[in-house]
Amino acid sequence: MANYVLVHGAWGGAQTWGRVPAMLEAQGHKVLVATLPGLGSRQDELHPGITLSDHIDDVCDQIGEAGFERFILAGHSYGGMVITGIASRLGRTIDAICYVDAFWPDDDQSLWDITGEFEHKWYIESQRHRPGLVAPIGAIDFSLVPGVVGYHPLLTLTEALMLSGDEQAIPRKSYIFATGYEPSPFPRFASKAKALGVDYHETDTDHFVMQNAPELTTKVLLELARPD
Repeated sequence: MANYVLVHGAWGGAQTWGRVPAMLEAQGHKVLVATLPGLGSRQDELHPGITLSDHIDDVCDQIGEAGFERFILAGHSYGGMVITGIASRLGRTIDAICYVDAFWPDDDQSLWDITGEFEHKWYIESQRHRPGLVAPIGAIDFSLVPGVVGYHPLLTLTEALMLSGDEQAIPRKSYIFATGYEPSPFPRFASKAKALGVDYHETDTDHFVMQNAPELTTKVLLELARPD
């Protein structure tokens, strides 16, 4: 049986993975659904100084505490930044990695570097009255939902990843692209996945693929645990 580590995206928390963790566990696998500092059920830890490195450090600690010597890693949306950083550190212990409608940066890239004017304007303007804390993109009249949806630390979006090369040691990679999400910053990463020849899937759902296509998401993750 395999060990899975699932990383959520910005603003939300572990609950965004929906039924997928339970569906994996029903097949006998172990699942760690990481919660990032300052987000989801850890909103009380939020402060403007949280960086991308802090998120990567914390999930690496959670993996160590879970006792996973080998595992399959998956990330949604902003979680793609986090899992890329984890892959750079722990790539030789990762059996497979899955980007679920997620950012997939190259070396020395931040999330700011791989998004455009629409996102940049939102990141800056939405935190003008809460310096360093960005509201959910597009949520003009946003109200925090305790433990569920909150603000996101700006520094995680501007810190660049420096990759070690160990991420290249991961033998299996997959990408799931949501075609029903507009405007989307993810077509470029779908193209990257195709160019690299990784296991590629599409779904006509919105951005929350795990909630709206749990069967597909689970199927893709289970396939990564099967021997070649």
